[in-house]
Amino acid sequence: MRRRPPSHSRAAAAASAVQLLLLLLSPAPTSQLGLGSAIAAWINGTPPPSPSPDAAGAGAASSSASPSQEYTALQALKAAVTEDPHGALSSWQGGNVCAYKGVYCSAPPDGAAAAGGASMVVAGIDLNRANLKGTLPDAVSLLSHLTFLHLNSNHLGGAVPDTLRDLEYLTELDLSNNAFSGAFPASTLLIPSLVYLDLRFNGFSGEVPPEAFAKDLDALFLNDNQFEGQIPDTLWSSPATVITLANNRLTGPVPATYGFGAAAGGGRVREVLFLNNNLTGCVPEALGFLPSIEVLDLSYNALSGHLPGTLSCLSGIEVLNVAHNQLTGELPDLLCDLRRITNFSVAFNFFSGISQRCDRQLGSRGVFDFVGNCVPGRDMQRPQPECDGFPGEGGLSCLRIPGARPAGCGGDAAVSVGVGVGVGVGGLPFGIPGAAAGGVVTVTVP
Repeated sequence: MRRRPPSHSRAAAAASAVQLLLLLLSPAPTSQLGLGSAIAAWINGTPPPSPSPDAAGAGAASSSASPSQEYTALQALKAAVTEDPHGALSSWQGGNVCAYKGVYCSAPPDGAAAAGGASMVVAGIDLNRANLKGTLPDAVSLLSHLTFLHLNSNHLGGAVPDTLRDLEYLTELDLSNNAFSGAFPASTLLIPSLVYLDLRFNGFSGEVPPEAFAKDLDALFLNDNQFEGQIPDTLWSSPATVITLANNRLTGPVPATYGFGAAAGGGRVREVLFLNNNLTGCVPEALGFLPSIEVLDLSYNALSGHLPGTLSCLSGIEVLNVAHNQLTGELPDLLCDLRRITNFSVAFNFFSGISQRCDRQLGSRGVFDFVGNCVPGRDMQRPQPECDGFPGEGGLSCLRIPGARPAGCGGDAAVSVGVGVGVGVGGLPFGIPGAAAGGVVTVTVP
């Protein structure tokens, strides 16, 4: 039986890393998460500057002269909706598509030509929380100048159309909190300008393709689906600042190899959520060399062995959660020196020792939770029979020898990475730009 942490409502604004962690796991509309200023203005459905009456009239005249591709696409989308309880699409009539509710028009992108010489094109669609039921038709690709597509919190289902790959200007795709199903939508990885992909709270299944982490995204939300299999080793090559994999059926180890630094994927990630999967094995020592990490949640898995002292290198960490695993041994004292930590939980593991130093450094601040362990003389610990009956230390491969602060905390170390590129997703070719097909990127550790 899978364990699920309690659900949380989305905060109006994330003022801290703890609030952001809750936000990422809530079925909420698209949020600004460090995206570029060029697209941030349109997040949450904020429209671009309203067109002048003359410009809008020119667009309407062009549409009325002959049915445009945009009109065809929007009518196809309307026809694919079987239930519209709030009448969100009731205004979708006539040739002036810029007057449709939830449709935002703008001048064509630089260098782009509009059909029939129209001065205005459909730049975005925001139908968040409209409670629409239906499917997403192939004809949406006819909206050739579309920049954002927000369909959060509806009841749309079926497969995501392959034709989305043709939307060359699309930067944001939010399909979260719907009923989409099938394999990971490979077409989304072929959208050339995409930087924000939100697939959370759907019914996607199968494996997460390695190319999902090679795509040049700033945010990747895959939580609360039915993804299974192992997490690809390409995870740490992702340039995304936020990656959520929580509440799936993922198995195997946490990927342990990556490159880091300003030019490497691991150098940008700030939040990564693994919680509530079926991950096993050790907590990799390499996680301690993620230079920008602020939120790391490994809770509700089956990770074993000792926590590595390298995690003390995470000088910017604010949330570190390894609760509800099978971790053992003594908690490294060095982890209690993390100065920016606001939530550190090792609860419900099998730790046998926690020092007074941790009480002094973290306990006094009320940010440390170690209930449900096997620490002698401490309150709210496991009954002794549970501790005596635990099978062991998770293997010698997870045994950590306490010592001084690990070398390389200052960022002068490197970690080995071997990432194959040039492979395909669902028969569709995809590769890391600038790398030869089948190549390997390698960075060594001194």
